Formats: sequence, C-alpha cells, structure tokens
Amino acid sequence: MLNKIGINTLKILSYSISIMLAGITLSYAAVIPPGTQLAEKQEIVRNNGSEPASLDVGKVEGNIAINIINDFFDTLVSIDKEGQIIPKLAESWETKDNKTWIFHLRKGIKWSDGTPITAHDVVFSWRRLTDPKMLSPYGSYFADASVVNAKEILAGKKKAEDLGVKALDNATLEVTLEKPVGYFLQMLAFAITSPMSEKVVEKYGDRWTQPEFFVSSGAFKLSEWKVNEKIVGVRNPQYWDNKNTVINKVTYLPLSSDISDLNRYLAGEIDMTFTIPLEHFASLKKQIGSQVHITPILSTYYYAFNTKKAPFNDARVRQALGLALDRDIIANKVVAQGQIPAYTILPPGIGGFKFNKPDYEFLTQAQRIKKARQLLNEAGFNKTHPLTFNLVYNSSDMHKKIAIAATSMWKENLGVIVKTQTEEWKVLLDNEHQGKFDVVRGGWISDYNNPISFLNIFTTNQTNNISFYANKDFDSLVSEAGETNKQEDFQKAVDILTKDTPITPVYYYVNAILVKPYIGGYSSNSLGETSTKDLYVIKH
Repeated sequence: MLNKIGINTLKILSYSISIMLAGITLSYAAVIPPGTQLAEKQEIVRNNGSEPASLDVGKVEGNIAINIINDFFDTLVSIDKEGQIIPKLAESWETKDNKTWIFHLRKGIKWSDGTPITAHDVVFSWRRLTDPKMLSPYGSYFADASVVNAKEILAGKKKAEDLGVKALDNATLEVTLEKPVGYFLQMLAFAITSPMSEKVVEKYGDRWTQPEFFVSSGAFKLSEWKVNEKIVGVRNPQYWDNKNTVINKVTYLPLSSDISDLNRYLAGEIDMTFTIPLEHFASLKKQIGSQVHITPILSTYYYAFNTKKAPFNDARVRQALGLALDRDIIANKVVAQGQIPAYTILPPGIGGFKFNKPDYEFLTQAQRIKKARQLLNEAGFNKTHPLTFNLVYNSSDMHKKIAIAATSMWKENLGVIVKTQTEEWKVLLDNEHQGKFDVVRGGWISDYNNPISFLNIFTTNQTNNISFYANKDFDSLVSEAGETNKQEDFQKAVDILTKDTPITPVYYYVNAILVKPYIGGYSSNSLGETSTKDLYVIKH
C-alpha cells in the first residue's frame, strides 16, 4: 500500500509507474471465467438505500450519491482489489520531489457526448470544488491534500484560479503540493475528484445533472431520473474501456425500508440489496446463505454531538453519554451481522497501523456507567434535573432499531430523556451542516485507506466537521501526522479526539447485502464500493 511507503521509495515508485504501464494491459471491468454462459439481457437492479441529494460531483457526500457517481464518472487513478494504484483517466504520472506531480491523460478519452476529456476539465472541476461559493461538503478536500493555495481559497483570501493545479496542454495536468503527501495518489482515487465537463456545467448551470444535459466519463451515463422512484444508467459507448463492460443498463432504487428491500429482492425485482433486515439475517443465512455477502469495511457508525450547542459544549456530558452506551449489545445483539464494537473513530487495521485501545474500553460496562453518572452529575444533571435532548437519524429500519436501543440505555443508565426524530436523507444533510440538531446519527466511510481520512473531518472549519469540534492541538497533530504518516503522531491525535468526545463511536461497519446467484463478478472493497462495470449477468 502506498501509504506505508517512505517518501524516497515513493519517489522511485512514481517514476517507475509511468514507465512500466506502457507495456502492461490492466483489467478494469468484468472478468468472466471461461465457459460462463451470459444471459441475453445484461441489466441489473440495485437498491441504493435512499434518494441522492445530488449527482453533481462537486456537491455530493455520502455513499448514497457516491455509489452512483462511481458508475458514471472516472477519476484520474483508481485502486485495484489488491489495494494498488492503477491508471484510469490518467495513463501515467511522475514526480521528482513528491510535491509537483505531472499526470498524462489517456489519448482519445471522451465524454459521453463524444467531446474530448481534457486537463482543462480537471482544472475547472477541482477549482469549482474548492471555491467557497460552492459550499461543497468536500470543499476542503484539496486543502487536506495540501494542494497549493487550497486553504487560502477556502478562507476567501485567494481566488479559485490560484489553486495549485494547471493544464500544461489538453492532455497534461500539473498539480503542486505545499508539502509531500505520501497518500496523495490514494486521495485522487476518491469519486469527488472526478472531473466534470466544463462546457456542459458552464452552459447549463445547476440543470446539468438532468438526464437531457448530463455528461459523464464512466462506464454508464444517466438515462432517467424519477425522483424517489429510480435512477437509470445505460452503457456509455464513448467510455474508454467500454469493450470490457458487460452490463447494458443499471437501475438504482431509493428504498430506505429494509423490509421493502428484502421483499422486492425475494420477489425477483432487485438483484442486489442495500442492506439486510436485522431480524431476518439469521434465517436468511440458513435458507440462502450463498446469497448473503458480508465484507468488513473501513467505516464507523457514530452519534455526533453539536458541540456549539449547550449542554453538548460540555465535554463531560458528551463523555457520559459515550460511556453509558453498551456497544457490545448494539453490535452483537441489535445489528449482529459481524459488526465490531467501536471505542475510537479509527477502524481496525486502517492504513496498516495497529493503534492503542482507549482506557475506557478496558472497563466493565458497570464501571463505565458509574463514571458516566459522576460526569453527568458534575455537569449539573441528575434525577431532579434530567438531561433531555433530541436524537435525529435518517429514515431506515436499522437506524431506528439502534436509536431505540441507545435511548433505552441512556434512560436506564443515566435517567436521560431522549426524543427521537426521523428525517429524510437530504433534509438530514442540510440540517447537519446548518447545526440544526442536538445529537445526530452519523457515519463515515474512509475516502482512502489512511487514518487521515477520518481525523481530517474533525479539524477546525473542515467542511465535513458536523459536530463543529475545534481544538488547536488536535489540528496541529493531524497536520503533522499527515506529513509524517507515523503511527505515534496518529495515536496522539486520536487520543485527544477520544478524550474530547465530539462523537461517540458505536460500531465498525460491515457491508451486509444480498446478491442474486446469477450476478457474476460481485465483490466489495474496503470502502464498501461495488462497481457495476465489474458485474455481469449469468444465464439462469
């Protein structure tokens, strides 16, 4: 993995990549075993869990939208199943100092409307993402990547045109970093770095994501979008690797009900579910075990506190609620699909590191509750003056069950009174960024396999910092860790985060879904992603 390679080695590797790739044919799409009979109809239906807030690459956040973006758009580079960086829209790249990077785009690559994809499109898209006027959830992404002037642009001190990225010609891109970033290429494999067509976005503005105007660079293009009903992608004949794509049509459904998802799957209307209903998991494993797919992913389920709002501006209140939550019960009894109780934000093994466990993980649950009661009492809450607040989660049977369990624990263990509230995904995202909540259900899937992907979202003024947490010492340590990529620096940062408790981790996710036996090529990577272009339908 590149994030574990030292700077000097990385320098040699980046030179070697551009030379070696010239003589190698890489596989990007469906790999069909010899003798496999394909179905005449290569179409697939996937439940995607909810209606995406947008399909604009510069405005998306969360796996609901990114699942679709990954099918419609290509990044400059990608990560294969072994975790290695491979070329996508860029066929090669090089650097002399790990600060100035040169990317060479593939010859003849085109948008789905047949017009050329150029380095100018990349420059336009990255500037647009970073421009504070866009209010992009990932507006700070290139600042996190240490791209020159990104931080100043976000702060309004410089213009988007000053971002350290430029087109040397139509096929050559130059990116300049403020300092070496050992996992920079991994960051470029994330969907939100995908370029968009400058001509189309400039011409149609916010309307460019409508099917009649939509232009994509990936294996599929948008054919139909009926809000709260379905999104349909059809094969993009202009795709540079179209010859290795098998699926001709993919339909994404926005079903938030786990039961509806299952029922339509069993009725043959869905080929891949978004999740598996908790109460049916055990029986489904017995009845159709080969169709149950469980994959650990670099993702953490948590509750985020609004640290700008009393009483959650008091760390003792946040710590008390975290201590009183019995993660073992939630992970092993409520969800019970292989999830692991979480005591810090970082999933096990991320970046190849092994971090120390926090002290409170070694306590019994009774000891945690005793400490929680003491902290809450110190903060001024007790039986005669109980803590009350609202807990918000997005529409989902699973989130509801977890919320019921959590609120019951808080009431029984601390006498806390919690009112739960369900919101649609789009509404939840808007309210999060506006700070219209007390405590909200959150989750983070790593953008790339490095601890920085989690720690960055808690730095001051970071656009994904929904808890509004701010700690200068933490910010400094994250900045240092991002440069050194050393375990001890990451450990210091995560220790501060655990102590301050802007969020309370609940468990580490697994990707648990049902896949029809006639869907070939299925796999889920460590980020929980499955590309439709890797799939095919077997004759059945």
